[in-house]
Amino acid sequence: MKVLVTGGAGFIGSHVTDVFLEAGHEVWALDDLSSGRRENLRPEVRLVVADIRSPQAARLVESGRFEVMCHLAAQMDVRRSVADPRFDAEVNIVGFLNLLEAARKSGVRKVVFSSTGGAIYGEQDVFPAPESHPTRPVSPYGVSKASGELYLGNYRAQDGLASVALRYANVYGPRQNPHGEAGVVAIFSERLLRGEACTINGTGQQTRDFVFVPDVARANLLAAQRDVQGPINIGTGVETDVNRLYALLTKAAGVDRPAQHAPAKPGEQMRSSVDPSRAAEVLGWRPTVALEEGLQRTVGWFRDRARTGSAPRW
Repeated sequence: MKVLVTGGAGFIGSHVTDVFLEAGHEVWALDDLSSGRRENLRPEVRLVVADIRSPQAARLVESGRFEVMCHLAAQMDVRRSVADPRFDAEVNIVGFLNLLEAARKSGVRKVVFSSTGGAIYGEQDVFPAPESHPTRPVSPYGVSKASGELYLGNYRAQDGLASVALRYANVYGPRQNPHGEAGVVAIFSERLLRGEACTINGTGQQTRDFVFVPDVARANLLAAQRDVQGPINIGTGVETDVNRLYALLTKAAGVDRPAQHAPAKPGEQMRSSVDPSRAAEVLGWRPTVALEEGLQRTVGWFRDRARTGSAPRW
């Protein structure tokens, strides 16, 4: 099938293009390269450089005869969403609607939407959170992802556009950008290998559900292939606190350096994890890479990049 991956040159998106290529599909990527990188993509991927809010992006979807659109392009910085909620909405809501309208007109068969498990549930009542958990996001980023899911429901009801919303836990792995809000694993990996100090905000007892990026990419492929719709959690269901994460990273990096601590971020969730049971049931998806192995592979990628001066493909 012919697949369009928006945000395809980015961290998660480029891994999604990999799994579709390996499955024998024709893959196109749409990316404005504001954070994505051309070198993340294999030569077989057709890259179109455009903003998802633009008429050019809409024309690509309308004329491209794509069967599936995996939508990963987003404003993903939670802090920026708080500082500038209008920009967050322009990209994550208006930009997404620009593509959805084009998909409706062109007969796209299915949309696989990258949503969020951590930000959409807010402070959880139960751990891990199932898809039936109330959605009560506490950041504009979480609100915009929840809005995207609601719009998908509308297009499903009004136009018959099939869709799946993959609610990711905390995704980590090779190609993640260590600069900026997203990705404590990437930030710590790079700093440890440089011999620089790492700072943990708060006590470090706050927990997250860490899922390896190739596993997340595989979920996109399965969601495109299976006759299933609605929200699906993509995570491990296992909580790991930041102190434990740091200890595993220092082991992988071969570094003996205690972390520094700074005041906790205002409003930061103390615990977060998602229940992946539905993914196993309807997609046949389960995480295959344990955290310790995934962290070793991630640190290895950052080490190779530092040694060669360029980003390795794996």
